[in-house]
This record gives sequence, C-alpha cells and structure tokens, in this order.
Amino acid sequence: MIKRKTVIPIIGIILLIPIGLISRRISFIPAETGDALWAMMIFCLWRIILQNKKLSVVAIASLVHCYLVEFSQMITWRWLVSFRQTFIGHMMLGQGFLWIDLIAYSVGIIIIYMAFSRIEKQ
Repeated sequence: MIKRKTVIPIIGIILLIPIGLISRRISFIPAETGDALWAMMIFCLWRIILQNKKLSVVAIASLVHCYLVEFSQMITWRWLVSFRQTFIGHMMLGQGFLWIDLIAYSVGIIIIYMAFSRIEKQ
C-alpha cells in the first residue's frame, strides 16, 4: 500500500512538470515562475525521499539542493557545459547563474511548504 505522504508528492510532480514547461512557453509569464515551480517539484522529490521527516527538514533539503544547482552553474567544465546544452541537462541543471533564481527558489519552497503543511494536517 502506497502511503499518502508518497502519493501527494507524486501527484505534485505530475502536475508541476507540465505547468513548469508551459510557463516557459508563455511570454508574459516571468521566467522566475518556472524556477519557483522547479523548486516546488524538487520539494516533492525530497518529500518522497524524506517522508518520515518534518516538513522543515524537507524544505531545507530542497532549498540546499536548488541553491547548489544554481551555484553549480558557475562551473564551466567543458563536459558539464555540454550536458547543460542538452534538453535534459538544461531541465535538470539550468544554464547561467542568476541571483534572482535564488529568490524564485525560496518563494517556491515557501509556497509548497505552506501547501503541504495544510495538506498533511488533514
């Protein structure tokens, strides 16, 4: 039997991926929206991994993950730059460090943390 603490994040991932991809195609939606949605998806992944931990631990793990990916964009190893230029590499690791992305990740994590706090209380 699959636990509720696994099903909810899986549903979140299934919804967030297409919404995030669509947000990148609509010109009037700020690019940072996609970054916030990506961070929310990372939170869902960490919730599956850390399903027996407090949500605050999941939020911290998610934020550290997102920040590390963003700071890794300053690394210019040839193989890593080449990987980032592929669709999968770009979706996983992004391209080009931007300080504003750190804010977008933080906002996304705060929003999904609040949502999960309410969902998991029920």
